[in-house]
Amino acid sequence: MKPVHILLLVLVAALWGFNFVVIKLGLDNFPPLLFSALRFLCAAVPLVFFIPKPDVPWRIIIGIGLVLGVVKFSFLFIGIKVGVPPGLASLLLQSQAFFTVLLAFLIFGARPRPLQIGGMAIAFSGIALIGSSIDGNFTLTGLALAIAAAIAWAFSNMLMKKAGNVPMLNLMVWVSLVPPIPLLVISVLFEGLDRDLAAIAHISLTGAATVLFVAYVATIFGFAVWGAMISRYGVSTVAPFSLLVPVFGMSSSALFLGEAFGPLRMVAAALIVAGLVMNVFNPQWLSRKAATA
Repeated sequence: MKPVHILLLVLVAALWGFNFVVIKLGLDNFPPLLFSALRFLCAAVPLVFFIPKPDVPWRIIIGIGLVLGVVKFSFLFIGIKVGVPPGLASLLLQSQAFFTVLLAFLIFGARPRPLQIGGMAIAFSGIALIGSSIDGNFTLTGLALAIAAAIAWAFSNMLMKKAGNVPMLNLMVWVSLVPPIPLLVISVLFEGLDRDLAAIAHISLTGAATVLFVAYVATIFGFAVWGAMISRYGVSTVAPFSLLVPVFGMSSSALFLGEAFGPLRMVAAALIVAGLVMNVFNPQWLSRKAATA
């Protein structure tokens, strides 16, 4: 892999990690569901008029849009709002990798490797440790919503698999067209029309910047680079860079928001990251490298 491409992937991981800090700032300016609706609206418009629709059936695009855009991000944004610190959220969300393995086994019959099973056991022990560290800034509801968001992400991965090998940027732009209307309707019903209108009418520079960052930097730029690198080098080479996301998420949250990580949470984070490494590690890589050496 070229050094410039390695730097690009590290940059994307850093942006995705820092995105959790931006989400926290955005939630200080908007109700969670409204913030999510604005994010997807900006990600879709105006690019949807210039980027062609991928060769994917509408039912798959709508399904991904609903599961990923409406369900996952609603759980995540509300979870951060009601009581999961953004650094921990960036870590807990990565449990989607393990739920994806479980769903792939249940739906497609893809048996997990022994190393993946061990990784899941280690990672879930870390999640249990995090659950035992509930305090005033971290609620059981927030933890449950973060895990629910990870499960929803895993379901969307199954739909992504059905979408096939299509340009990631094109898919994300058209998928982003689906969530805004359902999210706006749910927001009006549960967050209140007056509250939504007040947030938009009194939008601050910080609020506008968070929407633009989450929509164009984290979503459009991030997935454009990620998709291009997967097309060039393959999933097995690019996927391990996602392990850097919680590292950047936790460190940026500590640096910019003052999020504290005690010894127990640090041990839990180490267990989860170790489990993620075991989940993406493929022993066949070593044999292939040895064969080409």
